[in-house]
Amino acid sequence: MIYASRYLRVTEPLMTGPDVEYVQQRLSELGFYDGPVNGVYDMETEGAVRNFQENFGLLVDGIVGPDTYNAIGLSPEDEFDVPTEGYSIYIDTINFSLTLNQNGNIVKSYPIAVGAPSTPTPLGDWRIIQKTLNPGGAFGSRWMKINVPWGGYGIHGTDNPSSIGTAASHGCVRMYNEDVNELYDIVPLGTPVRITGTAFTGRILSVGVEPGEDIAEVQRILQILGYYRGSITGEYDSPTEQAVMDFQRDFGLPADGIVGPKTYEVLFRQRDITLGDTRP
Repeated sequence: MIYASRYLRVTEPLMTGPDVEYVQQRLSELGFYDGPVNGVYDMETEGAVRNFQENFGLLVDGIVGPDTYNAIGLSPEDEFDVPTEGYSIYIDTINFSLTLNQNGNIVKSYPIAVGAPSTPTPLGDWRIIQKTLNPGGAFGSRWMKINVPWGGYGIHGTDNPSSIGTAASHGCVRMYNEDVNELYDIVPLGTPVRITGTAFTGRILSVGVEPGEDIAEVQRILQILGYYRGSITGEYDSPTEQAVMDFQRDFGLPADGIVGPKTYEVLFRQRDITLGDTRP
């Protein structure tokens, strides 16, 4: 499955957040943006993104997705060589828990929410590279960005506490606000973050593959986008293949009827845009 945090783009109301602020800061450092670094994804920010995309041979759509995140890269200032006082964070996406350790000893564990199956939390070893007080909205009371190169992922609070203990986010790790406040005050920049769990890997889908929930999810997205009018069966049949080909043709992809990584990515992006999904 393609890892993709929320796609940054111009919306109504405008998208805001520390992930937007980080992209603005990087574009400013790279010489593509001279506007305010205020965390608001407005037309000026979109114009800078388009200019960057054109210069780096990317699809010029003004949307910050995995390819643009990768090209923007991480700031040299994100390479921390500072004492972390022995702190480390361990995130278990299966059991919805975040554990703070110091020098190998457990300090405290917290309940969390993690990414939904179609937008999973990225597994691996990362570090905290940005901390923001009171980002507000869906980010809650605190934000701590981790250095995943292909998206704006972080550990943050929430305005939806009922989601804690579930797989509900766009890949970020959500905490109760009182918990993230406590964690934020303890861990410094550079703190290691290990994320473990089950990797949701997408099959390459085509006619003849075994039925499955991944096919059903593609059918649901194609139905939302108006390309598929059949029942959600989880079977990759001829109507599903035709819907995929029509979608691929409309979005400049090879119209081969095969759902691979690039088709997955564009499907998820267009689903988010159509549904107005801006959650982190």
